[in-house]
Amino acid sequence: MAKFKLAVAPTFKAKVAFPVHGGESVELNFEFKHRTRDQLAELMKGIEKRKDVDLMEDILAGWELDDPFGKESIELLCQNFAGAPREIFGTYITEITQAKRGN
Repeated sequence: MAKFKLAVAPTFKAKVAFPVHGGESVELNFEFKHRTRDQLAELMKGIEKRKDVDLMEDILAGWELDDPFGKESIELLCQNFAGAPREIFGTYITEITQAKRGN
């Protein structure tokens, strides 16, 4: 039987695909911050009023890009690739709620 632990790592990694100019898409590895159920509920309060860059800063812990990870780079990502925040957040929610689990 596989070992199961109730304690989880503070971060986890997942691939995110998002559209780029010219009709293409790119798939990148992001590192996300883990949240408990209560912490996730708190994050969701007033989410529609938040700026993308602030939300990305709250859920991301890093990425596999040559560009350094930080608020300035997150702002560039959000400004230059308008579809990225939606896809990043969607992947985060799917991963943290284990929504993609199948048979």
